[in-house]
Amino acid sequence: MSTAAATPRPGTRPGEVLADLLPASRVRDAALVLGGAALTGLAAQISLPVPGSPVPVTGQTFAALLVGTALGAGRGLFSLALYALLGLAGVPWFAGGASGVSVSFGYILGMLLASTVVGALARRGADRSVLRMAGTMLLGEAIIYAIGVPYLALATGMSASAAIAAGLTPFLIGDALKAALAMGVLPTAWKLVDKK
Repeated sequence: MSTAAATPRPGTRPGEVLADLLPASRVRDAALVLGGAALTGLAAQISLPVPGSPVPVTGQTFAALLVGTALGAGRGLFSLALYALLGLAGVPWFAGGASGVSVSFGYILGMLLASTVVGALARRGADRSVLRMAGTMLLGEAIIYAIGVPYLALATGMSASAAIAAGLTPFLIGDALKAALAMGVLPTAWKLVDKK
């Protein structure tokens, strides 16, 4: 049995995420947290209405999971917490330029937890292979829905089945595409780093 797959590349330690490859400093960490929040806010502006649903299709779920995976659990959580807090304070960077609490705010709460979970999994190598990355992204999306859909039901008075129909079902194909994109992006980034 070969040990090549288990041997880390020179200069890396087991448990690293992509952000750890940058020189360590508090300034780096602050910049990464701010950048993760800004990326999520920018991705949220890619917003398409879904007929029959108060929740649009956005790029923010993909960005939130990417931020958690690339930055790790702690910085990912801080990035999404900053994104949520500034949006609540009036920064218009929730989906479609919105701010404050809305019926879709539960998805943002789900992103906080999901970015933390996928970041923790990335530290265990989940971002290094296509199959593990697929599982990581699907788990992250499931966490977002597990919080977002019940919140949607409570905020709108929808039944559970109506909330699932409006806040989950229309997004499954798009989420599969986002997971496929992540399956290619992060493992490829590690391969490029390993070649250096």
